[in-house]
Amino acid sequence: MQIGVYMKNPKKTRRSRAKKINRSRRGNMLVFLMLLLLGGFMLLPVVYTIVQAFKPMEELFLFPPRFTVVNPTVKNFKLIGQLINNLWVPFSRYLFNSVFVSVAGTAGNVIIASMAAYPLAKNNFPGKKLLFKIVMVALLFSGGVLGLAQYIIMAKLHMINTYWALILPSVATPMGLFLMKQFMEGISDSLLEAARIDGMKEFGIYWNIVMPNVKPAWLTMIIFAFQGMWAMTGGNFIYKEELKLLPTALAQIQSGGIARAGVSAAANLLMFLPPVAIFLITQSSIMETMAHAGIKE
Repeated sequence: MQIGVYMKNPKKTRRSRAKKINRSRRGNMLVFLMLLLLGGFMLLPVVYTIVQAFKPMEELFLFPPRFTVVNPTVKNFKLIGQLINNLWVPFSRYLFNSVFVSVAGTAGNVIIASMAAYPLAKNNFPGKKLLFKIVMVALLFSGGVLGLAQYIIMAKLHMINTYWALILPSVATPMGLFLMKQFMEGISDSLLEAARIDGMKEFGIYWNIVMPNVKPAWLTMIIFAFQGMWAMTGGNFIYKEELKLLPTALAQIQSGGIARAGVSAAANLLMFLPPVAIFLITQSSIMETMAHAGIKE
């Protein structure tokens, strides 16, 4: 028996070595180089946005466009501060409106989508397939198509010129529901059954077992939901100046034409930073959880 085991191990070793030898270093280098070039190409808009914000006026309109700045300046950001002080509504109010709407809408989106996806993924009830088909059809509609219907509903509910008019339409998104359902279907049913046998209620199973195992899904939802909410102007539902969002205030500042081109570049950079910061904060958690979360039957 010992000889047999001894004779088998060298074969496995030779096979593993053969597999390692068959891997082409040139092929790996070529793939790495292609990914590096693709990543650099995708990074160009980010670099250009940052560089533009620090360019003086005489460098903004050079052709061809340059990805470097010869004489960097912070004058554009100082000018934003001066223009902000001249606004009728304090700038802090616009900032609070955007932060509150973005955080509330993102949190509501994650909670509602996950709570709706849990029974669709892990429970059987009449009409389940029909409901999911409706969700699939809803994925085909863009936000612009639903604008008029949303306005009529908000007007009937007397929510025009309130935060609810911005938060509620963003809470129920079919993409978030679809994403959460697909992730929840990968959770082992035996794990949930064991929790039920131990006496755990459905909400406890959802919150303590399901949500930690679908962490990649709701972290991804946070990134996309916050990005969409942060860039939203809310002009279709909000007419009171004190309730308008930050993009509206910055659009007013940028409306001075060519003379404010530098201010526009600086404002674009300021709007660009919060979504990027959230992505950088959650990226490691997403990759780690996607590699380790869940169990297999």
